[in-house]
Amino acid sequence: MVQPRRVSMSDVAARAGVSGQTVSRVVNGSPRVDPATRARVEQALRDLGYRPHAAARALRTGRSQTIGVVVSTLASVGNSRMLQAISDAAAQRDYALAVVTLTPQHPIAEALARLRHQGVDGAIVLNEATTLLRGVQPPAGMRLVVVDSPPDDRFTIVQTDHANAAAAAVAHLLARGHRTVHHLTGPGESYAASERERGWLLALQRAGAPVPPVARGDWTSRSGYAAASALPGATAVFAANDQMALGAMRALADAGLRIPEDVAVVGFDDVVDAAEYRPPLTTMRQDFDALGARALTALVAMIEEDAPPAAITVAAELVVRDSSGPPPGHR
Repeated sequence: MVQPRRVSMSDVAARAGVSGQTVSRVVNGSPRVDPATRARVEQALRDLGYRPHAAARALRTGRSQTIGVVVSTLASVGNSRMLQAISDAAAQRDYALAVVTLTPQHPIAEALARLRHQGVDGAIVLNEATTLLRGVQPPAGMRLVVVDSPPDDRFTIVQTDHANAAAAAVAHLLARGHRTVHHLTGPGESYAASERERGWLLALQRAGAPVPPVARGDWTSRSGYAAASALPGATAVFAANDQMALGAMRALADAGLRIPEDVAVVGFDDVVDAAEYRPPLTTMRQDFDALGARALTALVAMIEEDAPPAAITVAAELVVRDSSGPPPGHR
């Protein structure tokens, strides 16, 4: 069977009515192309289905067209959704992925060294793994983007606006008439959890509301169930993620309390099944797709354009459902 001939730059040049050198400049992202000409070449690239030859481009640019991703676990909803978004965005830019999952036997320093040995052009470090990165010196010259991290001028940071999102969730419950809001926070070593706790506290302080002790979980629904038992008398609960909110809702129901009639509950993330909880869960929608895509775009800019490290923040959205009613006696 005869294989179809690969579309060449010459084919694209003929289709667009330009020189092969102009097509090369467009393919390689050179700014030295007139915008109208660039648009015509890009249309020809799409029409003909042109794809650069990976090996030839690697020889020409000195890049492997491979990006590393470091993750502590793929079991969490956020990490798996961000990895999918990164994979989709990488495919559109003709980059391959090398994914490393951390274990006690393979700490983050070793993971980064392994990725460097594989010749990746840069790496993205997701969520909980960023905590481990703080005390580690990355390999010299390795371009890094981290998702959710305190400020660090060594790499680009992409993060959800956790504190303001948490404050909005608390403000929503206070506006429903609750005197205060109890908080189920995440693991102490988590940057996202600490930022959400900070936002919860700021919202209570701004409103002059009492500040109850927090109950700590570990992101799992089981920990949310256990933590909810430490919230006697609560009429409103803000959980740092939806899984803990789910566990808390079950614990409250087992204690004979109705949601939202007796206790209002708000989560964070808006996981796929949040609308299917009983009752449907009010939550802060975290845009995992945007986080992953923007992390990939930022890293490619560092690789291809030598862009400096930057800070990128993605907003979260309050999604109001049935779980966040007013307190007893306010209906």
